[in-house]
Amino acid sequence: MTSPHPPVFIGSEIYRHSSYGGWHPLRIPRVSTVMDLSRALGWLPPTQFINSPRAKPAALHAFHTPEYVAALAEAEKAQSVSDAVRDRHNIGTHSNPIFGEMFRRPATSAGGAILAGELLTNGGSVYAPAAGTHHAMADRANGFCYFNDPVLAMLSLRHHGAPRIAYVDIDAHHPDGVDAAFAADQDVLMLSVHEENRWPRTGRLEDAGAGQVFNLPVPQGFNDTEMALILERLILPAIIAFRPDAIVLQCGADAVTEDPQSRLTLSNNAHWAVVAALQELSPRFLALGGGGYNPWSVGRLWTGVWGTMNGRPIPEHLPDAAQSVLAALEWDRRGRKLLPEPHWITTLRDPPRTGPISAELRERLGRLEGRLRAWA
Repeated sequence: MTSPHPPVFIGSEIYRHSSYGGWHPLRIPRVSTVMDLSRALGWLPPTQFINSPRAKPAALHAFHTPEYVAALAEAEKAQSVSDAVRDRHNIGTHSNPIFGEMFRRPATSAGGAILAGELLTNGGSVYAPAAGTHHAMADRANGFCYFNDPVLAMLSLRHHGAPRIAYVDIDAHHPDGVDAAFAADQDVLMLSVHEENRWPRTGRLEDAGAGQVFNLPVPQGFNDTEMALILERLILPAIIAFRPDAIVLQCGADAVTEDPQSRLTLSNNAHWAVVAALQELSPRFLALGGGGYNPWSVGRLWTGVWGTMNGRPIPEHLPDAAQSVLAALEWDRRGRKLLPEPHWITTLRDPPRTGPISAELRERLGRLEGRLRAWA
């Protein structure tokens, strides 16, 4: 549903100066690239930008245990954890390491997620690309995620007048933390499209929660044609039948061909099509980031999400200022500097990656359509 107010972008400079460490997949710049690229395109005037607050412990306790929040804050201060804390809260591990801003950075993205719920009290659209950490559990970190921004955003939306929420997740990985929080909640519709047999290996087709959870594991090679079919035959009909007060879209950028953390082959066009379709289906729309581990593909995709939310045409050729943002990025993998493809610098839009619809996908989608008809 079109809002009379322009969308709001929630960001922060903390992401420019903070990294999980030189070896971690999240060492790359992401949110800062989206901010810089959007500004270089003239898409992010000061009137549409809000600096994210840092969530206070009391706000984080809406989902996370006080013991976990305190342990994370102490780990940042000490830059170390005991074996007992590591075992209980899963911090100080390979996936969830100790680093300089390990409390302040996730507390900032969580603060943006919570603020988004408040900003949407009277409707509209908000973009919080830093806030898509969908794996974190109530008492422990999980899968690069320290606080669960989608869960905190949904609780905030409810607190500010949106009891029925549709959560759609198109990240390559299943949102196990969000599932743990809301699978039994009949006022939450959850739809996840994720790669089969990919960590965390949850989100089976058969998992239905309270009857309003639709998981669609997709095979390797998943393409734009297949995503368009899922959007038309599953995602849109489910949301229309559910009639949510708010839609939250986790728009992880790791399902595109260039990303090293999946074997899916989407182009960024597929993500933008989902954004455009969902934004019109509810009075409140919140788009989040998520995965994305190639600095050029995630920056281009998430900038296009913001452009799509604002009805901006995607330029065929980027202006010099925008190209300079992308040309300045670097990516070292396993000690080897990777060079970008030329179109990663000169364009936002990927070539469409259409293809055949696999028999496996047709069969799985058909089973979910049968469940949807019975549910709706």
